[in-house]
Amino acid sequence: MSFYQLEFEKPLNAIESQLETVEGKLKSLVASAPAAGGVTLLPPEATDLAAEVDKLKADRLAMLRELYGKLTAWDTVRVARHPKRPQTRDYIEVFCKDFCELHGDRRFGDDPAMVCGFARIGPHRVMVIGHHKGRTTSEKIACHFGCAHPEGYRKAMAKMELAAKYKLPIVTFVDTPGAYPGIGAEQRGQAEAIAVNLRDMSTLKTPIVSIVIGEGGSGGALGIAVADRVAMMQHSWYSVISPEGCAAILWKQANEQTNTAAAKALRLTAQDNIDLGIIDRIITEPLGGAHRAPGEAAANLERWIIESLAELKSFSGEQLVEQRYQRFRKLGQVAESAGLTL
Repeated sequence: MSFYQLEFEKPLNAIESQLETVEGKLKSLVASAPAAGGVTLLPPEATDLAAEVDKLKADRLAMLRELYGKLTAWDTVRVARHPKRPQTRDYIEVFCKDFCELHGDRRFGDDPAMVCGFARIGPHRVMVIGHHKGRTTSEKIACHFGCAHPEGYRKAMAKMELAAKYKLPIVTFVDTPGAYPGIGAEQRGQAEAIAVNLRDMSTLKTPIVSIVIGEGGSGGALGIAVADRVAMMQHSWYSVISPEGCAAILWKQANEQTNTAAAKALRLTAQDNIDLGIIDRIITEPLGGAHRAPGEAAANLERWIIESLAELKSFSGEQLVEQRYQRFRKLGQVAESAGLTL
């Protein structure tokens, strides 16, 4: 059982702990049972333990369905931040064939928080770009916990332009709480780097698909998400600011109560974003989140990418640019009722 535990999963943790104990006892009995004529002679209590294991597994499945069927927005943020949740490099390893990583922005240096490279997804040759948070402590520190510096966004843009030159589709994986806010990043033009990406991505004459695989925070996320098709994993979040940042601004403190209220008000879940017309698809995750069955989550994601690229390749570069412009231009549109007076 994982050391890391989500707060709302405490009832589930008790069942999983009990299941682990009973399974351990059953395995010990099987391992120590005598054999006669090639047949293992199990003691009577093994049958009882096996029945208990089946019951606990059924209870665990029912509890998972109950808990994940009523996630709050703040719970969704917690699932998106699970340390075992698949990250960009995990997906690359699973379904990106012949991956050839590219480094550097040709101006300042390389940013490990932004992964770029040529690859093949299904039948499509593509340019893959994505945030990476890191798994170990040293890797997390090197990757700034997924918060890219300006050289990361400039690297991403340079590789996107390279992809457009060779008429390769672009696939981006968004997973960041936000762009790095340090003094050095600001001195090197953090806001300008993201703004240039927003401008230049909108004019690339090649298909672009973007997926929020975990966290999609503010301009740091949008800096690689100006795409023809945008999707979110089921338990990811996408918003102008994190719940903690919003709570600190509105209530001057970030705690359990204010974070919960902020997450709800921000409408940051995948369902909220598709209802608002910000994204095009919700990619289903395995029951209990992508971290419980990474292979299944990767298969669902790969399928959507392949289907989306096949559709987008039927459009010319000019059509893609115009549709992309219209797609983002209509975000935030409102209709005012006639005849209202103050």
